[in-house]
Amino acid sequence: MNKTEYFAADDTIYSQFGRLDAWMWRWAPAATPETANPVSAQDALSVIGKTGAARKIPVGVIGPRDATAEQLAGAEAIGAALGALGLTVICGGKSGVMEAVSKGCLSAGGLTVGLVPDHDWRFANDFIALPIATGLSEGRNMVIAKSSAVLIAVGGSYGTLSEIAYGLHFSKPVIGLLGAPHVDGVEMANDPQDAVSRMANHFLASVSAS
Repeated sequence: MNKTEYFAADDTIYSQFGRLDAWMWRWAPAATPETANPVSAQDALSVIGKTGAARKIPVGVIGPRDATAEQLAGAEAIGAALGALGLTVICGGKSGVMEAVSKGCLSAGGLTVGLVPDHDWRFANDFIALPIATGLSEGRNMVIAKSSAVLIAVGGSYGTLSEIAYGLHFSKPVIGLLGAPHVDGVEMANDPQDAVSRMANHFLASVSAS
């Protein structure tokens, strides 16, 4: 299949598959208007995000609690970019990379969902807008991977590695950077901006035809 091209017209996104229904995240049969302008996948998500008409399918961001300064800065930058696109971040809701990405996303106006391993939602970090107390301990890693349209791994730990493995098992796109484990199937990004660009391509590639 040829690479999908996206076009924007009147706050609506089109492709060769039709018009994007961002509530159902599927392509509805429609011809692309002659006045439509070509846009990247990331710009297409930005257009949809600004309308407020999209269902909040989350992007998972995973990484260690004991993160380096570079990893924390990278996670916060990714969160800010996702929030600016109007996307939802889902993570483990605790400290380290999880707190940094939540801070970036929430500050940019995005929704942050934290699946904390505890029985009390109050154990979530201060930047989680929707804390969910799973009581599942590390079992919540599987739920994060299953719930995400795309996973972005910033750095690595045994917990991160388990989330990557679940993501690959569930056939989810997994993007890694800043020390993420080099595992077969993980797409390595050069920097946060590259990671977000790759995420956008995968996110829209998952949209189904009606």
